[in-house]
Amino acid sequence: MPSVCMYFQIHQPFRLRKSRIFDSPGVHEFFDTDANSIITQKVARKCYLPANALLLELIERHAGRFRVAMSITGTVVEQMRLYAPDALESFQRLVRTGCVELLGETYYHSLAAVRHEEEFRAQVAVHREMCRNVFGVEPAVFRNTELIYDDRIGRLASEMGFKAVMAEGADDILGWRSPNYVYTHPQCPIRLMLRNYRLSDDVAFRFSDRRWSEFPLTADRFANWVHQTSGNGTQVNLFMDFETFGEHQWEDTGIFHFFRHFPDALFTQPDWNFATPSEVVAAYAPAAELSVGRTMSWADAERDLSAWAGNRIQQAAMDRLYGMRDDVLATGDAAVIDAWRKLQTSDHLYYMSTKCAEDGAVHSYFSPFGSPYDAFISLQNAMHHLERIVGRNASLQTKTEDTTV
Repeated sequence: MPSVCMYFQIHQPFRLRKSRIFDSPGVHEFFDTDANSIITQKVARKCYLPANALLLELIERHAGRFRVAMSITGTVVEQMRLYAPDALESFQRLVRTGCVELLGETYYHSLAAVRHEEEFRAQVAVHREMCRNVFGVEPAVFRNTELIYDDRIGRLASEMGFKAVMAEGADDILGWRSPNYVYTHPQCPIRLMLRNYRLSDDVAFRFSDRRWSEFPLTADRFANWVHQTSGNGTQVNLFMDFETFGEHQWEDTGIFHFFRHFPDALFTQPDWNFATPSEVVAAYAPAAELSVGRTMSWADAERDLSAWAGNRIQQAAMDRLYGMRDDVLATGDAAVIDAWRKLQTSDHLYYMSTKCAEDGAVHSYFSPFGSPYDAFISLQNAMHHLERIVGRNASLQTKTEDTTV
């Protein structure tokens, strides 16, 4: 029985307050409270609340046959607690149905996996604790920030106890293979599930594009495309940003109507079902080993790290940011450590991209800054202020030790 595995990413960064090098803000003043509040409430109104209501409706109407997975970052949970508690409650309600699987990831939606293994493990552990405390579940399947993955990251996820990991179905990695099978890591038992990016992007990016030859896309036609994969896979992995519903694709595009009717359209072929990632890897044996020698992601045409580390200013910012780790942790100050980790959120580096053409337009659309260089200066100033706070704490600690002696 072939399956559709739907997974949604739910994330919001703590956006930076614009500061000058000569300012002296405390760590709680690094972030733009007004912007974070306004944006979180807007996204909750346009996406989280109506989309979650629709998911609950589909779960109840289909008596649990409709099932999805979600990956919810710690930073968006914090902001929903502060600015949209009803949205957080709607996610908790979905998880309690037993039809929504939560995935593990880095709490801060960071690039720690490619820069610092110890920090990566720490952030995954913090996220795991958040899932237990807020949602009452412990994730068994891992999804790294922006589907960033290679063999080393798969090994790390396996060592942390995850049974499967999600990744991009990049053509150069798959070659002649199909993304519609479960694969296994070449050196460890963890399973690998790959995004069918063509079908995923038909909904996430092309749905409202009037220039697209398939516009307007109906639930029946999309379900037929899914059905056509029968015989060429055990499952179709549809992975996308949750804000596809109501934010990236506005309500008046018909996206909610489309999604409301998709399960019925899929079930016209009775051998098809919906399954969570854990259910997929339990039901289907791996088709083969798959080695991923380069680091891939689901971002931009290159599907690599260039969205966050493709130019000198991004690389310089990452070097400075991760180079602070020992000094930051040595403070033992929870607020300082938390602020430093929020600066690691990948969005801050994404805003610095200097790409052109279509990918560049996407980066500009999401950025609150006038240019990549404004984004760079904003993060640099925040790191400068954090270094001053860390240095001041270290100096005070030294003086205290000297006095004690």
